Amino acid sequence: MDLPGFRLHELKGALSGFWAVTVRANWRVIFRFDGDAQGVDYLDCH
Repeated sequence: MDLPGFRLHELKGALSGFWAVTVRANWRVIFRFDGDAQGVDYLDCH
């Protein structure tokens, strides 16, 4: 998942423990790991 262009990064604050990858512009797929990706969501972060 840590491929160039996806900008994999760990989130902070209220979403601490979640990770995000860039989909397009402000859109992100967010998820957390518990063996596999869990709690997956697609959101506009701005």
